[in-house]
Amino acid sequence: MIARNSSEIEALREGGRRLAQHLQTLAAIVRPGVSVKDLEKKALELVRADGDSPAFLDYEYGKDKNPFASALSVSINDTIVHAPAGVSSEVIQDGDVVSLDFGIVHDGFYTDHAVTIIAGENRDPEDEKLVQATYEALEAGIAAAKVGGNTGDIGHAIERVAKKYKLGFPRNLSGHGVGRTVHEEPHIPNYGMPGEGDTLVEGHIIAIEPMFTRGSGELRVDAGRDGHAYRTKDKSRTAHAEHTVLVTKSGPEILTKV
Repeated sequence: MIARNSSEIEALREGGRRLAQHLQTLAAIVRPGVSVKDLEKKALELVRADGDSPAFLDYEYGKDKNPFASALSVSINDTIVHAPAGVSSEVIQDGDVVSLDFGIVHDGFYTDHAVTIIAGENRDPEDEKLVQATYEALEAGIAAAKVGGNTGDIGHAIERVAKKYKLGFPRNLSGHGVGRTVHEEPHIPNYGMPGEGDTLVEGHIIAIEPMFTRGSGELRVDAGRDGHAYRTKDKSRTAHAEHTVLVTKSGPEILTKV
């Protein structure tokens, strides 16, 4: 979406602030022994207490007739994204790499945010590097989101970080526009060339979301489990980080922050 006036921007800012607070609360709960369904219950409790709506619950992706049966996505280890928490039987284990992806609708506007946490004490240094690199790529991608720039600038900035750390980056998942719905134009790949892709304009609302893997980056949809979750073909661990960003003349503004 392109925000056209101050009232739209203020609603998005407030929605982003609330979402960031919710995800901060959920991230603090992540520890060994916590069930994924408990995280889903807490997510619904938080958003409904504010009078808002969960953005992902019953959402249909394009022509997909298999609605997303969850408010929260909780993707663990080799699952990178789109794992519906509401139908999961998983319990978090020590050392798990856990990605939380959440979206809300506040005052009619959508915001989207994701974080990755390593649960417990048994931390693999390679997992820590993976998570660090993903957040570094998120910062780099956001810094590249400038009026008059291109989506390829963002993708290129993210890809450079992946290559710096020798990590895989899936080519069939990407960032996107957001605001009026969960997914909008422009499409924002996590790779690219400067100057290519769609041009960014003042007021663009975009979700920038690098997704990295310790392996090749090739994915498959886990059709046997829930029909939504993407998992790495080589079973390598993954990380995902995301912010909703407003593109302004003075630079990018992160909306999903407390």
